[in-house]
Amino acid sequence: MDFLMSGLAACGACLFTNPLEVVKTRMQLQGELRAPGTYQRHYRNVFHAFITIGKVDGLAALQKGLAPALLYQFLMNGIRLGTYGLVEAGGYLHTTEGTLSPVRSAAAGALAGVMGAYLGSPIYMVKTHLQAQAATEIAVGHQYNHQIFPPQSWKVALAAAMVSGIAVVLAMTPFDVVSTRLYNQPTDAQGKGLMYRGLLDALLQTARKEGIFGMYKGIGASYFRLGPHTILSLFFWDQLRTVYYTYTK
Repeated sequence: MDFLMSGLAACGACLFTNPLEVVKTRMQLQGELRAPGTYQRHYRNVFHAFITIGKVDGLAALQKGLAPALLYQFLMNGIRLGTYGLVEAGGYLHTTEGTLSPVRSAAAGALAGVMGAYLGSPIYMVKTHLQAQAATEIAVGHQYNHQIFPPQSWKVALAAAMVSGIAVVLAMTPFDVVSTRLYNQPTDAQGKGLMYRGLLDALLQTARKEGIFGMYKGIGASYFRLGPHTILSLFFWDQLRTVYYTYTK
């Protein structure tokens, strides 16, 4: 669970910080191995870079490389924080006297960090290539013309649904957990629930007794259900409409 929760938390943050990653990548590649004043500065500062990218490449370009960025964050932070959490839960960070050992904590953190960075490095490279892609007039660094999916491919829609599903699942899972429990609770002879008085009571009881993790039980299953479910629903809806209009004309 530590791996899953830490990975999903990092992905949620990445949705908001990825535009800064795009700006950072472009500014770091600008003037590569060239003396100051010998190249055109497309990006003067962070704010100018935001405006320039949005104006020339389009606002969507500020989220370039989002898919590999999310995968990188999920993998790297899932491994890094998850591994450290397992070491901590196993009691390896404490001495035989029960006190926390700074040396063991530092060693465990370093090991977890190295594992996450090593396994996430190939994905980070793909992310960098995609974030550096720009229109010719504001391009910096070497331009890789990667294309993850062919245009109009169903894979684009699936990937988009899986990415957007992160925010949806993070926001909706607590309510999904509560609704499941409300429907499943025992009732008295009048049909009144014996465990929860209503939605708010169920939310408060769950948070108070099980903590924040209790509010997100089943989040993995919810996430991997949401993307395919959305795509299949829209696909079948579109196909049924096509058949309907074909035979009703």
